[in-house]
Amino acid sequence: MNDTSSSKVVIIGGGLTGLSAAFYIRKFYREKGLIPQITIVDKDSRLGGKIETLHRDGFVIEKGPDSFLARKTAMIDLAKELEIDHELVSMNPEAKKTYIVHRRELHPMPSGLVLGIPTELGPFLKTGLISLSGKARAMLDFVLPRRKSKEDESLGHFIERRLGAEVLQNVTEPLLAGIYAGDTHHLSLQSTFPQFGELEQQYGSLIKGMMTGKKPVETHTGTKRSAFLTFRQGLQSLVHALVYELSDVDQRLEAQVASISKNDAGGYQVVLASGESLQADDVIVTAPAFAAADLLRPYVDVSALDAINYVSVANVVLAFDRRDLKGLFDGSGFLVPRKEGMSITACTWTGVKWLHTSPDDKMLLRCYVGRSGDEQKVFLSDEALTDLVLQDLHELMNIQAVPLFSEITRLPKSMPQYPVHHLQHIAELRRSIESSLPGLYVTGAAFEGVGLPDCIKQAKEMAQGMANKAYTK
Repeated sequence: MNDTSSSKVVIIGGGLTGLSAAFYIRKFYREKGLIPQITIVDKDSRLGGKIETLHRDGFVIEKGPDSFLARKTAMIDLAKELEIDHELVSMNPEAKKTYIVHRRELHPMPSGLVLGIPTELGPFLKTGLISLSGKARAMLDFVLPRRKSKEDESLGHFIERRLGAEVLQNVTEPLLAGIYAGDTHHLSLQSTFPQFGELEQQYGSLIKGMMTGKKPVETHTGTKRSAFLTFRQGLQSLVHALVYELSDVDQRLEAQVASISKNDAGGYQVVLASGESLQADDVIVTAPAFAAADLLRPYVDVSALDAINYVSVANVVLAFDRRDLKGLFDGSGFLVPRKEGMSITACTWTGVKWLHTSPDDKMLLRCYVGRSGDEQKVFLSDEALTDLVLQDLHELMNIQAVPLFSEITRLPKSMPQYPVHHLQHIAELRRSIESSLPGLYVTGAAFEGVGLPDCIKQAKEMAQGMANKAYTK
């Protein structure tokens, strides 16, 4: 084992993946008696990427993601290590109901649905979201043969093949809009919900598999445990804790990386737009796929990264006086299928779903705009975008009140879309990088999961592997 006190690691990108990578590299290296010199480089003026919490007038407003899946424990584990797990809060247990818009009216989603797949037949057969013929088509799943090929296919094709087009359009697609904002016919099944394909193979029927197998917690209705968690003062609590913990790490903000090149010592030279060069033994690229592709293009085939399309979205958060709102807020919000042709793709009744986010006499609504093929509205002026959202809220919920204020966050090219065969192509890319660029790593939301816990998990596993390699050098 060499003295690696001079082992230099440069992390490109200071979002959650980059911060988690820095945290776990330092942790795992230290456990092996190694002391790395870590530099985080980020083009923005603050760390945390899309995670940003605003505190205003007693409201806790998320400008980026607003929660994370509780069953993916990497985020909870990190919160425990940072000693902030006491700040975790659950969804309001009285707000489990979710609505879906159908013919411009809100319909409660039947209990036991997981992405449109029924785990209970009674509620599904009674719902007004699916026609009689659509329900009959879905029931054919019990008798349709399983697919012989185990090749990847699109999520949309899979759901349509098993349950029919109506279930896909009326239920699955709007549920997925909040996760990927994508076109289900272009999203990889194996990269998004591989367990569905496995259930088909194992049980010959998706519905039978979902009813027989272990159900995921996030069935959206009627679950006992909270499917989602967040922090009392907002998700930025985790970022603040990480930044504080990493106070001994060199943090370069408003620094754009221009290029990466090999140096004579077998390591790398990371050149910034300012002209400064950072020497590194290892480089971790956590930037979006399109930015990572430009840095790696001179050395490896980056077609796997070029194939990842990104969708632009916007969040429009509106604050109201509760007394000005007439409607019944008896759930977590509603989802809007693409075929409804509305401006908003979903609306979270944040003040009900997350009780800590609003004063008791106020209400916070968070509306989402933008999805694959319908992104132009994201870039309208604040006034025009707010007007469109208020028009939809008036039509669907008869909200006529003027909001106390609005907060608009545009997130251009923020939602990576995993194409069919994505995992296979990424594995090939990583093999190519390992061969041509040893000591250089790529990871983040573009690779093996877009959720916050997915990003942490990828960073943690990569850091463990790096520490093992550094120890055996």
